Amino acid sequence: MGSFLIRLYNQWVLEKPRVWLGVIALTLLGFGFTVPNFKLDASSDSLVLENDADLKYSRKVNKAYGTDDFLVITWTPKTDLLSDASLSGLQSLKDDLLKVDRIEKVISILDVPLFNSPRITLSELSDNVRTLKTEGLDKKLAAREFTESPIYSKLLASPDGKTTALLALYKRDDKYFNLLEKRNDLREKKWDGKLTPEEAVTLKKVSFEFKQYLAEVLDRQAREVQQVRDILDRYRDRAEIFLGGVPMIATDMIDYIENDLSIFGMAVTALMVLVMWLFFRSKRWVLLPMLTCAIAVWVMVGALGLLDWRVTVISSNFVSILIIITISLTIHLTVRYGELYAENPDANQSDLVRNTVRLMFQPCFFTTITTIVAFCSLVVSDIRPVIDFGWIMTLGISLAFVIAFIFFPSFLKMMSPKPSVSAHDITKRLTTGIAFIAIQHKNKILAVFAVLAVFACVGLTRVGVDNRFIDYFKDTTEIYRGMSVIDTQLGGTTPLEILIDADQNFYDYLKMLQKEGNEFDDDDPFSDPFTAHEDKQEENYWFHPNKLLEVEKIHDYLESLPEIGKVLSMGTTLKIVRFLNGDEVPEDYDLAIYRKVLPENARKSFLDPYLSKDANEVRIVLRIEETDPRLNRGELIEKIKRHLVDNMGIAEERINITGMAVLFNNMLQSLYTSQIATLGLVFVAILIMFMILFRRIFLAVLAVIPNIFSAIFILGFMGWMDIPLDMMTITIAAITIGIAVDDTIHYIHRYQTEFSQDASYRNSVIRCHGSIGRAIYYTSITITVGFSILTLSNFIPTIYFGLLTGLAMILALLGDLLLLPLLIYQFRPLGPEHKK
Repeated sequence: MGSFLIRLYNQWVLEKPRVWLGVIALTLLGFGFTVPNFKLDASSDSLVLENDADLKYSRKVNKAYGTDDFLVITWTPKTDLLSDASLSGLQSLKDDLLKVDRIEKVISILDVPLFNSPRITLSELSDNVRTLKTEGLDKKLAAREFTESPIYSKLLASPDGKTTALLALYKRDDKYFNLLEKRNDLREKKWDGKLTPEEAVTLKKVSFEFKQYLAEVLDRQAREVQQVRDILDRYRDRAEIFLGGVPMIATDMIDYIENDLSIFGMAVTALMVLVMWLFFRSKRWVLLPMLTCAIAVWVMVGALGLLDWRVTVISSNFVSILIIITISLTIHLTVRYGELYAENPDANQSDLVRNTVRLMFQPCFFTTITTIVAFCSLVVSDIRPVIDFGWIMTLGISLAFVIAFIFFPSFLKMMSPKPSVSAHDITKRLTTGIAFIAIQHKNKILAVFAVLAVFACVGLTRVGVDNRFIDYFKDTTEIYRGMSVIDTQLGGTTPLEILIDADQNFYDYLKMLQKEGNEFDDDDPFSDPFTAHEDKQEENYWFHPNKLLEVEKIHDYLESLPEIGKVLSMGTTLKIVRFLNGDEVPEDYDLAIYRKVLPENARKSFLDPYLSKDANEVRIVLRIEETDPRLNRGELIEKIKRHLVDNMGIAEERINITGMAVLFNNMLQSLYTSQIATLGLVFVAILIMFMILFRRIFLAVLAVIPNIFSAIFILGFMGWMDIPLDMMTITIAAITIGIAVDDTIHYIHRYQTEFSQDASYRNSVIRCHGSIGRAIYYTSITITVGFSILTLSNFIPTIYFGLLTGLAMILALLGDLLLLPLLIYQFRPLGPEHKK
């Protein structure tokens, strides 16, 4: 700090500790009112690319074909599936589910029409439909139909006939979808640069309304899921029951994250307190850093609640990272204070605190800035939650720095002088011993790091992105077991949709017909405008025997893929129609009649979801089996597209593949691309900051090397261990860089000070290891041990986060106590020895 800033800080902070402690107390009280507004958001809207072209198309498809939220309940009775006891239990369960306020309809094997129990014909379809409730029904035939039917098998009944599913459909929330569509339409205008000033105001208003209503929807959804679970608990003595569906997954994701934040947050804190007590053996030097952390977290959570800034699955670990940053800052302040006290035990507390701040402000300020730069790599992502995470950490790290340099010295100044480290501390002997080992075996150690770097680079080529959502959970959890049953027995979990448009030649033909028709109408004086359209035969592309057979061929190919579960399409409808028509495909004329006379409920089930109103677009709906170990969404989607183009002869521009599987895959690929691609830019930015801080280009280059090593090694380790980059682990590169850079700056800043004393590289390394080396050691071990408790979570990304964060701390410790001092010792960037 310059002399002016020193005087300003002393005058306004250090000379008024009680005032600032009072300000902090009032701040905590004020944010206490907004902490309850802190919210988590695990909605599907938070897990997709905002300006993704596939997202726009998906929303267009949903608007055209409609979407329904639903829960899936699996039922595996202890008796035969179609026994009276099982069916009675199913009926009671269905009745109870219908009592849930927003559940509008429950589809089950009890009510669906049976076509082959015994077999009926098309002419009997309107007045001879049977269900399981039909008197005298042959249940053996019904059981066979459920397991073999192209509609019901792997949708309502498992292939082995032991498990069935109930689909509980929610009432459509018109307010939610109206707000969503209005917001999305305005957003698209904004991205296209066509938004007017008036519409910009409307967009802001609608976005706020949607955000508020979304919070209500998620709260209501959580209550409804719990209500359904309470109902299911009453039937668990009759059958093995699991709950599935997007609403349940979103609710459980929030519950997992909230539990991890609360339960493991307390466990992490307890472990860190224990480790710090073992290091410092003083209540003061344990409570003061932990109080600083608690204040930073409380204020940050309150600020997010005040700003209504929702935390998603991706950004939910911000609390853990904020604790890491704050603990690092306060431990460095604590150790430096202890060193000053050891050098001058008779100094008064004001001088000790003032000198501690004076010596530590610059390195701490630059560690804060460089850590922010590391997290700014997240801002270049196309995913709003990732961008938000970057900004949240920027705000949080800035907040941690301000609180550390206001609360810590203000509180400390109110206390009497006291040592923070012992002159006989074993840690000093340990870190000093590391210095001697490093110097004596420098060539061997550098060779080991070189080998590890090659190992990391090879592993880096193996890094992939997450492709199985089910892998987020341990196989002992209910959500995993439920998804596994739905996946393997009832047709898969993640939806994928394929839409195929009519051939362009057909559209040209329609335009020609329209032109000829207009000319004919204009020339015909006897044409009746009220009856002319009735006489015209409707022209369409897909609703013809040969085209429906083509769809069926695509349908059968998709069902043959091992990663695909249930497939529903016009191919399904054709199989049913052909079965009812004596195994023959109806002629064009008959198909046209069937389409017109088909009852409304049958149309909604067999036509509307899979055929556009003009019959010029077909929609194939399928589900991906997440439990398939071979699953790679990107490869699967490309494989399907290539088959349609190369083997079916369909022009690529006619094919559109959409659905949550595509959107989720796009999000993961964007995460991977944005993070890996920006690593180089981040290191360039850090190199520039090192040049400014250290004022020596070569020293700055050497300082970057341990940070590059840490980032590449942790990504390479993930590659070798087959740990995928997912929604949470994608941030580990930024975290690793942030941690490693902090230790590097502190070490080199202290090294320059020590080198100025005797211009000896060897002595400077030894003294640095005995001073700043201890602070780096304390920080690394405290955080590593504390975060190791996260490996006990049931949420796999949390386990990986705890494991990889600990590894990042160890890498930073090794990089700055072994590799960095050896690089300085070997290449002597501060000039020749014995010259000051």
